[in-house]
Amino acid sequence: MAVMLLREGLAQGQGAPDPYRDPGLGQLPRHHQPISAVVARTHQHQHPVGQQLRPCQTPGRHCQPHLLHQGRHRQTAVQPLLLQRHHLGRAHQAVIGINARPGHAQTAGTSLWRDPAVPPMPPEPTMSAPSVRTSNPATPAGAQALDRLRQWPGEHRVAVGLSGGVDSSLTAALLVEAGWEVEGLTLWLMSGKGACCAEGLVDAAGICEQLGVPHHVVDFREHFKEQIVQFLVDGYAEGVTPLPCSRCNREVKFGPMLAWAERERSIDRIATGHYARVRHGDQSDNGRHQLLRGLDQRKDQSYFLYDLPQEALGRLVFPLGELTKPDTRLEAERFGLRTAKKPESQDLCLADHHGSMRAFLDTYLPPREGEIVLLDGTVVGQHDGIEHFTIGQRKGLGVAWSEPLHVVRLDAAMNRVVVATRAEAGTDRCVVGAVNWVSMAPPAQGARYRVEVQVRYRSQPVGAWLEVVPATDADAAGGRPHRCQLQFDEPQFSITPGQAAVFYDGERVLGGGLIQPPVA
Repeated sequence: MAVMLLREGLAQGQGAPDPYRDPGLGQLPRHHQPISAVVARTHQHQHPVGQQLRPCQTPGRHCQPHLLHQGRHRQTAVQPLLLQRHHLGRAHQAVIGINARPGHAQTAGTSLWRDPAVPPMPPEPTMSAPSVRTSNPATPAGAQALDRLRQWPGEHRVAVGLSGGVDSSLTAALLVEAGWEVEGLTLWLMSGKGACCAEGLVDAAGICEQLGVPHHVVDFREHFKEQIVQFLVDGYAEGVTPLPCSRCNREVKFGPMLAWAERERSIDRIATGHYARVRHGDQSDNGRHQLLRGLDQRKDQSYFLYDLPQEALGRLVFPLGELTKPDTRLEAERFGLRTAKKPESQDLCLADHHGSMRAFLDTYLPPREGEIVLLDGTVVGQHDGIEHFTIGQRKGLGVAWSEPLHVVRLDAAMNRVVVATRAEAGTDRCVVGAVNWVSMAPPAQGARYRVEVQVRYRSQPVGAWLEVVPATDADAAGGRPHRCQLQFDEPQFSITPGQAAVFYDGERVLGGGLIQPPVA
């Protein structure tokens, strides 16, 4: 199994600090522990049990690093790389059609540069996709997924985004069984425990070893911190409830993964374990790549994928889109995957990582006490930070009142939480900015459409009229110069600024955008 671990910044020995003293990685097998600026590729030589090769420690000079190795695993040839951090401009520089948003300096991921002092490695022989050996027949749903993958047009070569969970593990297994040439790709997003951390790296590496495919791990911790952690902290401080998962899919996962796979491995497709489907342009009625809901309505993740551009959608493979979660578990057990019974994370990855969302926010935002008030300004309680509240919240307000109260607004300027009775809390309209049109071409200003709208993940879609309205400078600066207004059939009680409103026509995702704060 080949393991590649990269870090953003200069290669070790070039004056850069070593970020790899991460106690959370102690659980990694020795042959998976990180070594700065190393790419390891598969060869068939085995070292005796317990033998370890270590990188040169001579300070001030670039030396040949080696893969730490222990146990009966295939030893790998290694090649040092010079790594350079790149920054995107504030408006229109793009990676796979994904524009940087205004604000903090944007990291485009890691670009790799061969050290000119080291001779290039000889070309690797083409690896044929190994077969997954299992005597158990596929379930009906699994057999249909395999048939679809075998009939897929074009080249059957793909990088699989592996988190270390059962969904991405089965994605890789199905693709290998269907005869695709597969390489695993894991983004290292956080230090410590949990998915996207050391625990996820171990399971992802184990799955690739089990399937006999190469595995690459790219250190995106700094990029994740800038794009997602800072985004969340800033949003909560401003009184909105950000949606990190859709932003992460666009700015951290799919865009950089596609760019890296194409640039470094000459692979132009990415597969993931998302429960969603893509109908590619040559099969659609309007020539656009169309995003569809997953067959399992309870697991459908199309809501989080609304912000992907056409360039990315056309290169994605979702093998689990027509499976249910029970199907996935059964198929994973059929393959004997080590993650078959691994429990799902029940919360946002950052919340899971810190223990709770409150703990995460308390790490970055100091307590700031303020008032809880009614719509008329009457003070009914105190709070310890508006970031701990969200629109529509009823429980945990710490307010005794004659009838239940709901949060209707977070006033960052006044540091106030505004509450109201249910009769006062509903709204039948909202404005949606930074709209990304997915399965339909951007409509003309003033156009009106009948749509179903989902305003939160797992919320029930509701009927509404959508009208295209003039975009703002902020929409255009973010690369999405589209805005619309929604008129709901019935009053809604969880219209939350910062969350996404995603527009559907049946199972098709027409588009979506971010709910804007109401005009005072």
